[in-house]
Amino acid sequence: MPDQFADERGPDASTLVLHGGFWRARYSLDLMDAFCIDLADRGISTWNAEYRRVGAGGGYPQTLADIAAACRAFRPKVAVGHSAGGHLALWAAAEGFVDRAVSLGGVCDLVAAAEDRLGNGAVFDFLGGPPSAHPDADPAQRLPLAARVLLIHGSEDDTVPVEHPRRFAEQSGCELVELEGAGHFDVIEPHSAFWPRVADAIERFGE
Repeated sequence: MPDQFADERGPDASTLVLHGGFWRARYSLDLMDAFCIDLADRGISTWNAEYRRVGAGGGYPQTLADIAAACRAFRPKVAVGHSAGGHLALWAAAEGFVDRAVSLGGVCDLVAAAEDRLGNGAVFDFLGGPPSAHPDADPAQRLPLAARVLLIHGSEDDTVPVEHPRRFAEQSGCELVELEGAGHFDVIEPHSAFWPRVADAIERFGE
C-alpha cells in the first residue's frame, strides 16, 4: 500500500518515528526527514513510518491499525512522535507495543484537543465523532500506562497548548520537559536553538 511503509536510517533500528499533521493526508513522513537524519548522526537508528491518514483511507481505526502493523513488523523499543504523531506514539505505548514513548509537541489528550477544536476540529475528523465514542484511541483515558513516557513541549506552542501536556504529566506522573520560548516545530527542527536539549533528552531516554 502506498501509505504503509517506512524509511530506515541506520542499522538495527529500534526507534519508530511518527510524523504529525493532525492525521491528515496532506502531511507526510518527510516532515521528519531532517529529524531522523540528525538522530542517525547521533547513533540513533530509526524507522520513519508512513500511515493512512484522513482523506486517504485513514482515520479511526485504519490509522491505528497501521501503527500497530508497523510495531509488529519493526518491533521498536521506543516510539517518538510529533504533534498528532505524539498521540500515535502514546497510543502505541498504551497498547503495549513499545516500552517507551516520546511525545514532541504531541496531542496527548483527545478530549481536551476536541474541546479546544485543535486543527479546526481535527479530532472529530480523525475519529469520525466525539472522543467519547472511541476512548480506546485516547491515551489520556487509558492511564496509567505501563510504558515510560517523556513529553517534550514548547511553552509558546500555538498549535497544541502546553496546558495539555502539563495536565497529562500531572495525571500520569510522567516526565515533562518544557522548553521556555519554543514553538510547535522547534522540537523537531535540527537547526532550532532548542534542538540540542531535545536530542539530548531523547538520547538519555533511550538508554
